[in-house]
Amino acid sequence: MTAKFDPMAHALVLAAEAAAMGEVPVGAVIVDLATGEIVAEGHNGPIGAHDPTAHAEIVAIRRAAKKVGNYRLPGLALYVTLEPCAMCAGAISFARLTKVVFAARDEKGGAVVSGGKFFEQPTCHWRPEVEEDEAAAAQAGEMLRDFFRARR
Repeated sequence: MTAKFDPMAHALVLAAEAAAMGEVPVGAVIVDLATGEIVAEGHNGPIGAHDPTAHAEIVAIRRAAKKVGNYRLPGLALYVTLEPCAMCAGAISFARLTKVVFAARDEKGGAVVSGGKFFEQPTCHWRPEVEEDEAAAAQAGEMLRDFFRARR
């Protein structure tokens, strides 16, 4: 019997890879909702890429769009270890991702259930289904706390 693929577990592995590179530990995986197959993945990389937009979500969205040959990504779900910020929420909306699942809340910079709640704004043209992965939130949160604690 084959174990079922867990996109959030894979996103957590990607977050750990980011931390090992000195980047904030956030990982993202984009999955085809029909097949369950990974379409694209990414982890935070603004420092190494010298690119303030190189958040895990943006990296994964760019890769998915290139792979499917379209800037619209309906039928795909984004799994990310940290609640998306306003920039990433905007990209999610423009990409027309069907679903977003995130682990840890970001009370300071989050824009999905914290802060400005981007998808609830009248100027938001596309609203994905949003889920919190409470089971992964503790692990993602601890990874972030450990990362920042080590830098203080």
